Amino acid sequence: MRVLVTGGAGYVGSHMVSTLRRAGHPVVVVDDLSCGHRETVPPDVPFVQVDVADRPRVTAVLREHRVEAILHFAARIQVGESVVRPRLYYTGNLAASVALLESALDAGVERFILSSTAAVYGAPIATPIEEDHPAVPVNPYGETKLATERMLAAYSSAYRLRYAALRYFNACGADPDTPNLGERHVPETHLVPIVLETALGIRPSVTVFGTDYPTPDGTCLRDYVHVLDLCDAHLAALEYLANGGQSAAFNLGTGHGHSVNEVIEAARRVSGRPIPVTYGARRPGDPPALVASCSRAERVLGWRAKRSSIERIVGDAWAFHARLHA
Repeated sequence: MRVLVTGGAGYVGSHMVSTLRRAGHPVVVVDDLSCGHRETVPPDVPFVQVDVADRPRVTAVLREHRVEAILHFAARIQVGESVVRPRLYYTGNLAASVALLESALDAGVERFILSSTAAVYGAPIATPIEEDHPAVPVNPYGETKLATERMLAAYSSAYRLRYAALRYFNACGADPDTPNLGERHVPETHLVPIVLETALGIRPSVTVFGTDYPTPDGTCLRDYVHVLDLCDAHLAALEYLANGGQSAAFNLGTGHGHSVNEVIEAARRVSGRPIPVTYGARRPGDPPALVASCSRAERVLGWRAKRSSIERIVGDAWAFHARLHA
């Protein structure tokens, strides 16, 4: 199937491009390179540097390459930034997605897969979190992703468009077979790369926000899922839609949480290096635990995380960061 990947020079998007090529799908990438890295897109993959909000140019790309499905990764993802700069998120995530969906309809593309997030749930009232859990986001990042999902649902009801909204929990890890692919955001806000940068001496310490949560060791629990498992889920969703599957949202996680302290200990074991820790107060809005129920993805898509042990995740990420900073 001919696939357009938006944000294909970013972290998950670049891994997805590699996964699609291995599966035999022709790929074209659009990315404005505001956050992505051009060198992660293979030189033989068609690449267009353009904002997905540029409706005429994106529509032309869809038509020129006879695209049959869109995988939409292009988005801003920093929760804290979304609170202090919400304009960036409503324009860069929501308005841009409106334009992209208009381009899809104009070009006759009928399959759409959205990179969504567990942030649509807000502070959970029950864990593990099912897809029918109340969606009450607590920040503009989650709000814009939920609004995009709701727009997809309305378009799916009214037009010839079917979608899968894939709600990631904590994406992490790297492809061990592709040395230049890994997680490198600027600025970095995700725990695994922050911990590994500390192991490499790039940061003086890791700050742990809160040690008095109602969890086994007092630190927050999160559901960490390997980026390659996420890519497999997108492939499964693509096949599901190609076979006539109905529009739906799916959680992508493991169903098991790891604490901040457990991630740090795993990094110490994998790297063999000391990782200094500074303990701080809780951050406002951090729920004690975010853990996915993935039964729908397993039942409907036939997907289950296979690479997402914390040792595998941290080990693959460590290999990438050690090469990057060698």
